[in-house]
Amino acid sequence: MRSYASQDSAKPSEARSKFASTLAVLKPYIWPSDRPGLRAYVVLALLALVMGKVFTVMMPYAYKWATDALDPQAPVSNLWLASPLLMVVAYGVARLLSNGFNQIRDALFAPVGQHAVRGLANRTFAHLHNLSLRFHLQRRTGGLSRVIERGATGIETIVRLTILMGVPTLVEFLLTAAIIGHEYNMLYVAVIAVTVVAYVWFSIVASNWRIRIRRDMNDADTESMSKAVDSLLNYETVKYFNNEALEKARYDVSTAKYEKAATKTFTSLAWLNLGQAVIFTLGMGAVMLMSAREVMAGQQTIGHFVMINALMAQLAIPLNMIGTLYREITTSVTDMDAMFTLLDEPAEVTDRPDAKTLKVEKAAVVFKDVVFAYDPARPILKGVSFEVPAGKTVAIVGPSGAGKSTLSRLLFRFYDVKGGAIEIDGQDIREVTQASLRKAIGMVPQDTVLFNDTVAYNIGYGRAGATEAEIHDAAERAQIAGFIASLPLGYDTEVGERGLKLSGGEKQRVAIARTLLKAPPILILDEATSALDTHTEREIQASLDEVSQNRTTLVIAHRLSTVVGADEILVLKDGVVAERGRHNDLMALGGLYFDMWEKQKAADAARETLAQVGAV
Repeated sequence: MRSYASQDSAKPSEARSKFASTLAVLKPYIWPSDRPGLRAYVVLALLALVMGKVFTVMMPYAYKWATDALDPQAPVSNLWLASPLLMVVAYGVARLLSNGFNQIRDALFAPVGQHAVRGLANRTFAHLHNLSLRFHLQRRTGGLSRVIERGATGIETIVRLTILMGVPTLVEFLLTAAIIGHEYNMLYVAVIAVTVVAYVWFSIVASNWRIRIRRDMNDADTESMSKAVDSLLNYETVKYFNNEALEKARYDVSTAKYEKAATKTFTSLAWLNLGQAVIFTLGMGAVMLMSAREVMAGQQTIGHFVMINALMAQLAIPLNMIGTLYREITTSVTDMDAMFTLLDEPAEVTDRPDAKTLKVEKAAVVFKDVVFAYDPARPILKGVSFEVPAGKTVAIVGPSGAGKSTLSRLLFRFYDVKGGAIEIDGQDIREVTQASLRKAIGMVPQDTVLFNDTVAYNIGYGRAGATEAEIHDAAERAQIAGFIASLPLGYDTEVGERGLKLSGGEKQRVAIARTLLKAPPILILDEATSALDTHTEREIQASLDEVSQNRTTLVIAHRLSTVVGADEILVLKDGVVAERGRHNDLMALGGLYFDMWEKQKAADAARETLAQVGAV
């Protein structure tokens, strides 16, 4: 697919290229091979389109005939044209049928347009989930949602304008030009051609100018929305530091940029409309003067004068649509630039064409000389090797930044290793499908983020399609069923955005229940209790011992007291395994692990002393 990088200017050739590329992307959704019913709607809509335009160009004829029938001096070649009442009825019928077929066209094409919007929106949503963790760590949630929203609106606009306005405009323009050439002479056609060329040229030049202004407005809109969402997501932090005024000031700066850009956008639209009106009025006045002179000379009837006015008024509609079409389509393509850029964003981690399903028998995990760096200039892991035997627990400890959490991200294949390999039961995880790999691994993270839904939904998320009884059983084993029963709505209680209505311990128990429901053979506990108080930590640790029983478990630990019973403890420092062994063995070494233990022991003692003093 063609890349849609944003441009600071939009030349006509670039606009045509972008529009053609956009239509190529939209074609499978407008003319879907797997939906014959939608194809039939497209054909019927085009048929209604043609019929509507035929009756549209018949209206000026009926208007002329009615006028001539009202003029007793006008020669009438056909007797049935001599009745003004009949001609008025004919005019009304043509107008009714024109509007009727236009409405039928719109109704028939509505499901096609919405299918295109839905299809591309789903495609973008799925693609975002396929992108790497690196992309999502760098994204701005508010800006991203705004890009998708404007992109979806742009899709609908392009589909609607191209089929429902672009093609009808072309058909009506050609029919109107043919009638003028037949009923009048080529001088009229020449004047109208000059008017049309000038009108279209001015519309394109002015629209290109407006596109640059519109892009500035979009950038300002995205920035203001990003700041608003970011501030609201960090509501508590704003309150902690009493920075409401600072947040308001930052948001005001962004909205001021948007105000200035939006004002320019609407002002430029006024100038565009004024210029179009001047050009068309000059052309319309010229042909009406020409017709008036010929009527006065007896070369035309009054009906001809009325007809040229009606034809020009009718021609103004497709001409105005040409300006609108170009303006709206180029604007929509601009709005869709960021959305197509998202679709062009390559997935950093992908399945190989010959990837197989992971077969888990013993669930033994092996890291073989693993090398990794987020940034080539700053290596994180420098040849790490260890094994987590089937059903055993291995803990990873070490100072902040040593690469502990990176190990869990590599095991999940959020990133691929730069060197070495990670194997599960002898299978390189790069050679199996990501879906089968992640199905075999459960995670209880340090910061549990829940969906803004019910407790039951968040526990049931561990295994799609789980029964109510299975959800309740998982809650029992995670020791949270009693708390849920105390809630007014029980399992139907909403947890709030990111689970903010629950305490840290309650969220962790929901995460544990979710993992128990998933029942994975391999488990990762990523500093699952480091953010909790000592009392809650001990309670949660008992639940973690339950969930890790008989499972191959990798524990990323901050608090050393939680990993004393691990089968092996690895001390990670500067990207390498500095020490390894059981708790007692490492304490006997008197090295890095021993120092960390003593420091944590002293810190815990200080906290307990402060707590006792506070209680007194």
